[in-house]
Amino acid sequence: MVRNVASEFLELEPEDFYLLSGIEHGMRFSRWVDREKVAEFSRLDPKEVDYRLDRCEDRGLVERKTVHYQGFRLTFEGYDALALRAFTERDTIRGFGAPLGVGKESDVYEVQSYKPLALKFHREGYTNFREVRREREYTSEHRHVSWFYTARKAAEREYEALETVYPEVRVPRPIDQNRHAIVMEKLPGVELSRAELAPDQVVGVLDLVLREVTAAYRAGYVHADMSEYNVFVDSEGVTIFDWPQAVPTDHENADEFLRRDVANLLRYFRRKYPKRVGEEDADAVADAVRADEFESVRAFR
Repeated sequence: MVRNVASEFLELEPEDFYLLSGIEHGMRFSRWVDREKVAEFSRLDPKEVDYRLDRCEDRGLVERKTVHYQGFRLTFEGYDALALRAFTERDTIRGFGAPLGVGKESDVYEVQSYKPLALKFHREGYTNFREVRREREYTSEHRHVSWFYTARKAAEREYEALETVYPEVRVPRPIDQNRHAIVMEKLPGVELSRAELAPDQVVGVLDLVLREVTAAYRAGYVHADMSEYNVFVDSEGVTIFDWPQAVPTDHENADEFLRRDVANLLRYFRRKYPKRVGEEDADAVADAVRADEFESVRAFR
């Protein structure tokens, strides 16, 4: 788990951000930024660099390593601080709140703005970088990829998908994106995996989810990672979240991903509600979604 830097953020001075931005720039060229280059990239004099490096290292925003030289790089906390700085300068957020969810590939916090919103920091690659590189197509062709690049590309990809499908699909309304972070609408309701549906609600909720999958396909995207863990259920319906692996419908594997999404949803409902969901053909349901003809799983019994 990456530490929350909100408390340290208020203590940081403009020169600290110059330093962090300079190291970020230097990391485009080297995994570890030579101390001698930090002054050049940050446009601070060497004495100021020494002072700021100590301050930022004490706060866990940078780390150092002696290779053939003394090198520095950002930690994820340092990257978080830079994204927070961008959001506050744009007046996207005005305050930082409690965690809403912490996972292997993202941390989500409540933030204050004109109303409570959600801030999602992508963490792809933080725990198992090799596996993420292999599975995520936005890094698979790059031989030398940092955690920060992987997380930033995931955020960019998710934000693009949300902007494309909203509001035709019930997804969190996207507000802003910077580096590896997205500000979005805070979701109501409860995660589908934790919801206990009444018997007469089961098929109806499954239909609602599949109709949103259909609307997303109509809007040009396949989620490509559908499960009970990225659907919220509330009194108004369902909301689908977590879109970093989404692909356009003209992607060469879009049909395969769509069938997998449908199969995952059917498998979950069959397992949890076996008396309500039967052996509907996932391929037939996926074909109906793709043809924009899906109405209810009842038609596939």
